[in-house]
Amino acid sequence: MTVLAPAAPGRLGEPADPPRYLTYLTALDDWIAGRRAELDELDAAAQASGSAAELTADIRLGLALWQAIKTRYDAVLVAWDSGRVGPAEADRVSALVWGGLDALSMSLPEATRLSDALAGQLRQRLQLDPAGSEAPARLRTAFAQLERLRDQVALEPAEARPAAASKVANLEARLEAIAGKASRGGDVGGLLGPFEADAAVLERDLIVGGAERRRSSDAAGAAGRRRDELAAREASLRQLVDHVVATVAHPPRYAVPHVAALGPVPADDDGLRAYTERLGRVARALDVVQLAYTQALADDEAGRRRP
Repeated sequence: MTVLAPAAPGRLGEPADPPRYLTYLTALDDWIAGRRAELDELDAAAQASGSAAELTADIRLGLALWQAIKTRYDAVLVAWDSGRVGPAEADRVSALVWGGLDALSMSLPEATRLSDALAGQLRQRLQLDPAGSEAPARLRTAFAQLERLRDQVALEPAEARPAAASKVANLEARLEAIAGKASRGGDVGGLLGPFEADAAVLERDLIVGGAERRRSSDAAGAAGRRRDELAAREASLRQLVDHVVATVAHPPRYAVPHVAALGPVPADDDGLRAYTERLGRVARALDVVQLAYTQALADDEAGRRRP
């Protein structure tokens, strides 16, 4: 038995009508039950085939992904509250559906599609036919997957889109050839398997790549906001230092860090990690300077009050 994730309504920041969410949540509940049964079936097949060792990592990934989806689905149900949702609750439901899952940088719809791709890849490796020997059903599933791949390619950055589109075009040509052979009465079982595996790998790579880009973008945005906060703090701290130097007889001699010297936020992950570490060091240095000059001012004022 194999199941395919339902399409989610709306998008982040644009909640769909409650009836559409009801349809989605009902279908998602069936998908969650079906996917868990399928994963158990795949695990049993791996154990029986003697391939458990080499497939263990992917099966565990599938189960972990399923658990993350189930946890988020349960949270959506609480927010959904049997359809008793106003505008604020609808926004909450939309945020839970389209926001990143805990410990994952992908939305609930992306996670379910990734689960579909992973299950398809496992079935191919175990040589399990998800639709018995019914080629028409498998062809319909394959054409639906091509549509998902086209949608995913549209989300790729401009520089990566042509290469991804070329891979999808190649898959489309292969599938059209397979469908043509099937329509002429030919046996396409040996052709569908490799196609399904290649399509599953590409879909998985595109989904994970998109999630990683969003994670990097979110991290870069957070670093930029942190830098701006530190720059504002630096400006305020310089005013404190100038005041202390002008009023205290023996002020501290600490240099205020120049936040601007950090430069722009890097685009690459390694550079971003290093930049974030430097932000932390600058923040700690500002803490030291603020504490020293605040204490010096307090001590000076206390000394002036003594008789």
